[in-house]
Amino acid sequence: MAQKPSIPKGTRDFSPLEVQRRQYIMNKIQRHFELYGFMPIETPSFENSDTLMGKYGEEGDRLIFKILNSGEYLKKADPELLETGKENQLTAQISDKALRYDLTVPFARYVVQNQNDITFPFKRYQMQNVWRADRPQKGRFREFTQCDADVVGSNSLFQEVELVQLYDTVFTDLKLKACTIKINNRKVLAGIAEVMGAEDKLIDFTVALDKLDKIGKEKVQEEMLSKGINQQAIDILDPVFSLSGSYAEKIASMKELLKNSEIGLKGIEELEFINTSITQMPLKSAVLDLDITLARGLNYYTGCIFEVAAPEGVAMGSVGGGGRYDDLTGIFGLKDVSGVGISFGLDRIYLVLEQLDLFPDSVRAGVEVLFINFGMKEAQYCSLWLSRFRESGIKTELYPDAAKMKKQMSYADRNAIPYVILAGEDEITTGKLNLKNMASGEQSLLTPEEIISKLS
Repeated sequence: MAQKPSIPKGTRDFSPLEVQRRQYIMNKIQRHFELYGFMPIETPSFENSDTLMGKYGEEGDRLIFKILNSGEYLKKADPELLETGKENQLTAQISDKALRYDLTVPFARYVVQNQNDITFPFKRYQMQNVWRADRPQKGRFREFTQCDADVVGSNSLFQEVELVQLYDTVFTDLKLKACTIKINNRKVLAGIAEVMGAEDKLIDFTVALDKLDKIGKEKVQEEMLSKGINQQAIDILDPVFSLSGSYAEKIASMKELLKNSEIGLKGIEELEFINTSITQMPLKSAVLDLDITLARGLNYYTGCIFEVAAPEGVAMGSVGGGGRYDDLTGIFGLKDVSGVGISFGLDRIYLVLEQLDLFPDSVRAGVEVLFINFGMKEAQYCSLWLSRFRESGIKTELYPDAAKMKKQMSYADRNAIPYVILAGEDEITTGKLNLKNMASGEQSLLTPEEIISKLS
């Protein structure tokens, strides 16, 4: 008995309609990327392991898909490691490549390798798949598409301002209004850790804090305790957990908490600048919100960080995120090149648009017009017009066989083709075509030019 086919968990096949809808989103994003001056690049699906490992923190490293070396990889492994089961050391001997975890680290590698051929500041966008060995659930996949825009070679906070505006512009164009663009600053988080007396636990502190909206305050506190952050230090966080009010009111509260932290106040200053700039150039439909608990658990962020939440009432994780990284290229030997970037989560945006029924009716799979095949003579007559219809931008096909009318109509119906054209002896004699609207059943005898005008 043949084995039932399947695909790995966390991956998906896409139907024609799904592909069309995904392309609709990507086209919108790409258009605005280019309007903002970003240029496209692409990088390989997999990188050398040492390019990726150690860039995302301990949790991120665990989610990287490793690729086994070609050939008899076990022969090159240390027998002692095989016996003792020391996984980390053994993995390094049998795998030297990995699927990319995100697009940012490969971009940093690209910049360093091509530094003599690009002009700084360099603005690039990239729309490709990434892979994470995560636990699959709604809105979380092991293979998914990221749409990134980054600028490297500029320290200016105007870049952050533009990225906030870019988020707003794209989501407004997708009719996805009332998204919340959450913003924080890693310098603020470093300042909080300093005030807590937990500077040496900054990574543990931020990783735990980043889970607040997922596991709640008590669980976050438990994780911090388990990482060696004492209760007295955690108690200092209470004002952060209960922070509320407008952007300006939150800033005022944080200034008081961080009054003795130079780095923390620097972060507050940057957040104030962005808010002031956005106030002067109001967003179209999104809301900018200061979220001090936002941490984004990636080690390379050093300044402002972003996360975009879907409109209220939509049960979905973030649909975008990003931030400032002051020296990501430094890990590859190119020092003092600051960068900042954001990412659009295509797959989650798709689910949100689907849930809110925001895909236009015009975004559909398949053809718009099907010519019915009555036989060789009629098919040849229809063929004369196929190219004209297609040249006019109308997706058109001729049913390949002179099958029964019921079968051809069923084909059109099952494929949601909105119009069929019937051309029999009478139509050929008059040089016209019979256009049938499949939804209403209405038929019109028209010239081919009139049909093209109607459907173009």
